[in-house]
Amino acid sequence: MHKFKSIKQAQRFLNAHVAVYNFFNLARHLVSTENYRYFRLRAFSTWENAVAV
Repeated sequence: MHKFKSIKQAQRFLNAHVAVYNFFNLARHLVSTENYRYFRLRAFSTWENAVAV
């Protein structure tokens, strides 16, 4: 809980962090290079749409 003012604040951060982490955390060792690149491009494209960049 380093640098968080409360447990509630830390939990809010971790809830948001895990959603983003799971979105970009691909099991690289389980897929081919071609599929990994495709999944990565799709994840970044979806992320850009979600944050309206």
